[in-house]
Amino acid sequence: MEEPGVPEWRPEVGSDEASRSRPNIVLVVADDMGWGDLGCYGATKIATPAMDRIASEGIRATDCHSASAVCTPSRYALMTGRYAWRGPLKRHVLFGHAPAIIEQDRPTLATVLRGAGYSTGAFGKWHLGLGWRFHDGRQWSAFEPGSPLRAEVDDGSNVDYASGFADGPIERGFDRFFGMTGSLDMPPYCFLDQDKTVGIPNISKIVRYPGYSLQPPGLQVPGWNEEDVDERFVEQACSWMRSEVASRRPFFCYLPLSAPHRLCRPPARSRGKSAAGPRGDMVCVVDWAVGKVVALLEELGVADDTLLIVTSDNGADLADYDGETYGHRSNGEWRGQKADIWEGGHREPFIARWPGCIPAGVVTDELFGLIDLLPTLATLTGATVPAGAAEDALDVSPVLLGSGPSRRTSLVHHSLNSTFSLRDGRWKVVMGVGSGGFTDPDESRSSALRSDGQLYDLAEDPHEEVNLWTARPEIVERLYGELKRIARSPASGLSFDVAVGAHACGAPAC
Repeated sequence: MEEPGVPEWRPEVGSDEASRSRPNIVLVVADDMGWGDLGCYGATKIATPAMDRIASEGIRATDCHSASAVCTPSRYALMTGRYAWRGPLKRHVLFGHAPAIIEQDRPTLATVLRGAGYSTGAFGKWHLGLGWRFHDGRQWSAFEPGSPLRAEVDDGSNVDYASGFADGPIERGFDRFFGMTGSLDMPPYCFLDQDKTVGIPNISKIVRYPGYSLQPPGLQVPGWNEEDVDERFVEQACSWMRSEVASRRPFFCYLPLSAPHRLCRPPARSRGKSAAGPRGDMVCVVDWAVGKVVALLEELGVADDTLLIVTSDNGADLADYDGETYGHRSNGEWRGQKADIWEGGHREPFIARWPGCIPAGVVTDELFGLIDLLPTLATLTGATVPAGAAEDALDVSPVLLGSGPSRRTSLVHHSLNSTFSLRDGRWKVVMGVGSGGFTDPDESRSSALRSDGQLYDLAEDPHEEVNLWTARPEIVERLYGELKRIARSPASGLSFDVAVGAHACGAPAC
């Protein structure tokens, strides 16, 4: 029975769907899984049968992008429909003890769906900051001048873990949360349950598998084992979904996995499953998780009533922890890697299945971003997006349903060092030289003192090999003007005084 005040949404896809109610939603977000890591995107050294099945039974996108080439700002944009550089975080990512960067009154994907009658649960990596309490009485705010967004608190010994934390997923719209604060290379090394740690981190980090782990010092709970994290996330998510199906309420399950980022020793079930080294085995962990979710939905009889989306937060590292690639191209043919402004840093795998509503076997090259998920899912569920919320996002539900084109004509990209880029149709302008991230040369951003940059025609040059910055100044000028219009003010971090276009060409008029 439909809850009072909650509108029923019925998809306009075929007469057989006329009586279908609002879908459950499961959103699986892998950590640093590249465009080329899935078999359905061309991987030959990693078997991903569960994800390949989703693609064959639904839609696969080839031109979907994260808002940033690193995880915290990408996740902020996904949750809020707003570019992260509009808020306090202008570059890099948060560390484990950083304060929350989602504003307290900011509508999120979870609050919007909960307002439409959905149960909401998050299970996995949060990485958007938390309101930790400290023994000396402090509680940092990301919105105060001088806030330590990048600083760690020694090893965490000054954190009052017993008091729990505020400003977490529960305060941002989730009824249920079980996860961890950030990546597996960030203390505290423990699980989080609702608004508390599971146990008290009180011993120094134990590196169980030297050579596999790139983890800095910090505090862990006794018995902490990195191999278990994704299994615990999936276990908790499946248990929660089972209870929600029994309650007959629609649910939104957000499952941000830790794999394949920052390797620990792969779990026994996935060890040696790929021909792409330990990192490839960790991609198999993601596929295992997707398979478990699909199996549960089928067991519960709700697979046809569930929109299942699988994607990633940003691009992948080019090599494994040991520097080897094993002949595998984690980002496919795209240039660059995680953190970079080039396509490999932010072009994401994106597959979705909703039987009867999303046509099977569709491949779309329409441009859209993970930032668009909030209004898109609102449309598909009959939820209302509050006025002024999700200001940078667009409803691209026609793309998912195979019923129309994307409304996207342009999309902003952002790198680790805060280099801006704008995609506009076939053109991509980069306001800086180099990668802006991990790939050499990383170089620097355009400014009043440095007016060079990059311009690529992705239709003719998808691998970003031919820089047309000086050859097509009129395109640079137009795209830079559009980027300034979107960014709105220098507070965004974009330089507003770069001399580009016809008057930056060295001609007498310059």
